[in-house]
Amino acid sequence: DLAKMVANKLGIPFFFTDLSEAYRLRVADYMFSEYEKGRTPNPDILCNREIKFDAFLEKALELGAHRVATGHYCRTERTSDGVYRLMQGVDRNKDQSYFLCQLNQEQLSKAVFPIGELSKARVRELARQSGLPTSERKDSQGICFVGKVDLPVFLQQKLAPRKGNVVEIFHDGSSRVIGEHQGAHFYTIGQRKGLHIGGHANPLFVLSTDIETNTIYVGEGQDHPGLYHTCLAIQESDIHWIRPDLKMGPGQERDYRIRIRYRQPLQEGPLRHEEGMQIIFREPQRGITPGQFAAWYQGEELVGSGVIASRS
Repeated sequence: DLAKMVANKLGIPFFFTDLSEAYRLRVADYMFSEYEKGRTPNPDILCNREIKFDAFLEKALELGAHRVATGHYCRTERTSDGVYRLMQGVDRNKDQSYFLCQLNQEQLSKAVFPIGELSKARVRELARQSGLPTSERKDSQGICFVGKVDLPVFLQQKLAPRKGNVVEIFHDGSSRVIGEHQGAHFYTIGQRKGLHIGGHANPLFVLSTDIETNTIYVGEGQDHPGLYHTCLAIQESDIHWIRPDLKMGPGQERDYRIRIRYRQPLQEGPLRHEEGMQIIFREPQRGITPGQFAAWYQGEELVGSGVIASRS
């Protein structure tokens, strides 16, 4: 086990705790529930909020720890009023603040991000200099604590296959059935692989899914207009402010920079607090996906986020 080897190398205590049940109840079951509804969740964000900075943090505090340090590329600062700020990592190419967009003030007060001021290259250099067995390890990918999996196969643990139609939407707005699929809940907006339908000059992309009719709508080419939208909505109950002191009241509008997926360049647009939160982008956005998280930034600081309910 690499974690134990690193602890031995550094001469620090190593403890093991089993949080698999908490993970199942608070992350995995949520994933299955969201996919069943035709939404695409982000388990990494849920894992940070529910496990690393909640269930795991609680265990660490029981052992006498004061804080939890993780390898996220981000930073925290504290204002003169004692408010914690979640800041982007110095290495913008590796910035992982987005994955922490659901943390609260209490969680940030117990968090330490020691590599947030460093580049990935510098972190590897320091690991090599220290002789750590993880110095050449590849970056982790896939689902938090699960790893890289074939998503449809993973989801079939709980969700049964169900045949339905694949409908192609043409650029002129017309449509026709072009094939079958094994379940709309196995597909996500913007997906290209896994459709297994030929006869097109350009790849097909999933434009939307309809769980009620078990239908997948697809379009040819990555520039298909059905992939692009300018507005998204977040339900009132799903609005989260890392900075409660910046919370917007009903009827307020404020400009922020927004991100709807990891490593996406920040996009400009206003937020309107009107029957939930409406985000209007200045430029059309590709693949806005219900179930994913939109996070908004003020300068380098991530100040709030919410689950995407719909797009238009």
